[in-house]
Amino acid sequence: MSRLILVLGDQLTDGVAALKAADKSSDVVVMAEVAEEGSYVPHHPKKIVLILAAMRKFATRLREEGWTVAYSELDDTENSQSIPGELLRRAEQHGASEVIATRPGEYRLIAALEGCPLKVTLLEDDRFIASHKDFEDWAEGRKALRMEYFYREMRRKTGLLMEGDKPAGDKWNYDHDNRKPAPDEVAFSGPMQFAPDDMVEEVLDLVESRFGNHFGDVRPFWFATDQEQARRALAHFVTYALPRFGDFQDAMLADNRFLYHALVSPYINIGLLDPLEVCQAVEQAWKDGHAPINAAEGFIRQIIGWREYVRGIYFLEGPDYPRRNGLNHQRKLPDFYWGAETRMRCVSKAVEQTGAEAYAHHIQRLMVTGNFALLAGLDPAEVSEWYLAVYADAFEWVEAPNVVGMSLFADGGVIASKPYVSSGAYINRMSDYCKGCHYKVSVKTGDGACPFNLLYWHFLDRHRDRFSNNARMGNMYRTWDRMDAMRRETVLREADEFLDRMSAGEIV
Repeated sequence: MSRLILVLGDQLTDGVAALKAADKSSDVVVMAEVAEEGSYVPHHPKKIVLILAAMRKFATRLREEGWTVAYSELDDTENSQSIPGELLRRAEQHGASEVIATRPGEYRLIAALEGCPLKVTLLEDDRFIASHKDFEDWAEGRKALRMEYFYREMRRKTGLLMEGDKPAGDKWNYDHDNRKPAPDEVAFSGPMQFAPDDMVEEVLDLVESRFGNHFGDVRPFWFATDQEQARRALAHFVTYALPRFGDFQDAMLADNRFLYHALVSPYINIGLLDPLEVCQAVEQAWKDGHAPINAAEGFIRQIIGWREYVRGIYFLEGPDYPRRNGLNHQRKLPDFYWGAETRMRCVSKAVEQTGAEAYAHHIQRLMVTGNFALLAGLDPAEVSEWYLAVYADAFEWVEAPNVVGMSLFADGGVIASKPYVSSGAYINRMSDYCKGCHYKVSVKTGDGACPFNLLYWHFLDRHRDRFSNNARMGNMYRTWDRMDAMRRETVLREADEFLDRMSAGEIV
């Protein structure tokens, strides 16, 4: 009797566990485009196109390699529009009663498969360097689960940027060298772009008709949608952008959306690129003298350090993690996160870029939209849903720890030792957003005062009981306490007035 081999839209590689455990001669690969997966949050249309087009191409390749593939397109009239529903339908068609699947990266889908009235075997997703047990063993007995120490273990395990038992250059981390402000000119044309072929065009038309009301532009669409294209995009980045990636990885420019960034995370996260393959290409560029070590180390740390670490946190902390709200923030997400007008140029530019590209780099997410959300006390569940919806690389295992933990401190400090908050000064230093803004970053109170300046102190004041004894925040509170009492009162009043206007739907 044949078994069903489930392949999800973020598992598009021959190396995924379910396919490795399958028998090509008798098993049936099940792949399904279902409305439920496209709409449980209002995913960006570009994200949906990327996944569906890549799924169709992967299914085509599997068939060419001799696999039997039962593929459900979104507009199939018999499509049940859910993953369990399609498994049941295919089981009846093929006389199967057993399903082999690779464990999904979201508790929501894990629960759906575990509740399916078929025998479902979930295999661990071994595309990651650290297994769940590896991470649990590392975390056991530690008072603080800091990424830096986990990252060092991953360096030792992979041998990346290692010289014997020591890190290359005698330093584990070159982050200090990777904080240069925005350059005057960028000598990189951006990520490699791919013209849609007939299959992609068909998906574009489908997504426009079914999800055209979602936030974000579906066209122009230029993402890679198969492994060969993704590898070309990686090679393009390594050749033309990696040498300067490290220097400017935290910089932001209003009129340059990509600077020296790779934009390969969507391809890694859906399976078109293997994370170790990506890191080895970057390491080789350093070995060849093509890229400096600060660029190579900074890039590799994001993948074998941060990416592996947040996945470990997600599964270690359990299904309630995405819904945590450790600071009890309840304010509704403002409409300007969905493209409504705001006078804050940094937020406006970050959201505009997000709508156009389904992409923003880590500092735009952390220190602009994330920083504002934390300072303004926005509801973490709403903020997290927004990030999950609008970015092409967002899946809950990677999105929730980055947002709930890193950006919003809603996990109570599992990930971060202090909240990542800043005034407008940081954004001004790392970008050109403040030039031409309605607000003046140098103005602290009164007419034209930057909202980030007001909200920064407002956040510290309202959470004083929680953070005043934090060793890394003492200087902030000492600065606040040295201010004149009248000035402190003015700051808090104006911050409250700003938040009230924002919550009332006024343009701020």
